[in-house]
Amino acid sequence: MQKLGMGQAINQALREEMQRDPRVFLAGEGIGVSINDSPMLPTAGLIDAFGPRRVKDTPVSEAAIAGLAVGAAAAGLRPVVEVMFNPFFTLASDMIVNHAAKLRYLSGGKTSFPLVVRVKSGAGFGAGCQHSHNLEAWVAHCPGLKVVMPATPRDAKGLLKSAIRDDNPVVFIEDMGLYFVPAEVPDGDDTIPIGKADVKRPGRDVTIVTWSKMLGVALEAAARLAERGVEVEVVDLRTLTPLDTDAILTSVRKTGRLVVLHEATRTGGFAGEIAALVMEKAFADLKAPLRRVTGPDIPVPASPPLEKFYIPDADQVVAAIEEIL
Repeated sequence: MQKLGMGQAINQALREEMQRDPRVFLAGEGIGVSINDSPMLPTAGLIDAFGPRRVKDTPVSEAAIAGLAVGAAAAGLRPVVEVMFNPFFTLASDMIVNHAAKLRYLSGGKTSFPLVVRVKSGAGFGAGCQHSHNLEAWVAHCPGLKVVMPATPRDAKGLLKSAIRDDNPVVFIEDMGLYFVPAEVPDGDDTIPIGKADVKRPGRDVTIVTWSKMLGVALEAAARLAERGVEVEVVDLRTLTPLDTDAILTSVRKTGRLVVLHEATRTGGFAGEIAALVMEKAFADLKAPLRRVTGPDIPVPASPPLEKFYIPDADQVVAAIEEIL
């Protein structure tokens, strides 16, 4: 075992996959310059290890980066490209949504389009709404794309390795706040299958379904409630598409209560999809109405106090659970 931040774990996954498969290459804005020299960051040192042919600094054009990825995948390579902040995905969406996500379907499954789009997400840095808007539900709505949102360094490394080896396009969303939070990561080729949720804390009284940075909020709320004798089960989805419906339904049928937690805005958020699933498949098992704890329907503020208001916290989760107990 080793202790790594998520940025280091991602760096290790990229390095190992590039060593394993010469078809894997990286491209993105600034991935080979000094701004990424910090050893805690995902692409630190990779240009020195693999050279500019396999670690390509690109122009500031997300559309061009996405077009490069789609063309390279069609030609038999396995690109891993970075479009930086989550809202910038909108600039890359034509190539990713209208081409990468559909080309395998249009070929009748005869061709593969293996590419990974790495996206940085998450509020908490005072970067404002043009850099902090979480769009995972919007991406998950696009058929043909797999959407991965890890919450721990181990999951980030194992899922990224699986994403790079997948023959379909994968959007890999990393919360920047997790880059510097260390946790144990196994040595060696530790892969995690895409589409499998993980119960990070077992419980009997209520289920929290969450992903990415909000896992920490869920575990804090669960610890506080445990002091009062309330056992909360925390399910980390890790992957939004494909969705591990069995893990969600198994937990809800056990506890009879559900809170869905995410940082993204409420209206149209992925919590609504999970709520619909539970209402369709496990309504009879519910002992109380489910609850959603989400960001408010506003652009992410740059002001630190307002940004703090925007991000869901453990107090809100505890209050939601108290309502349904």
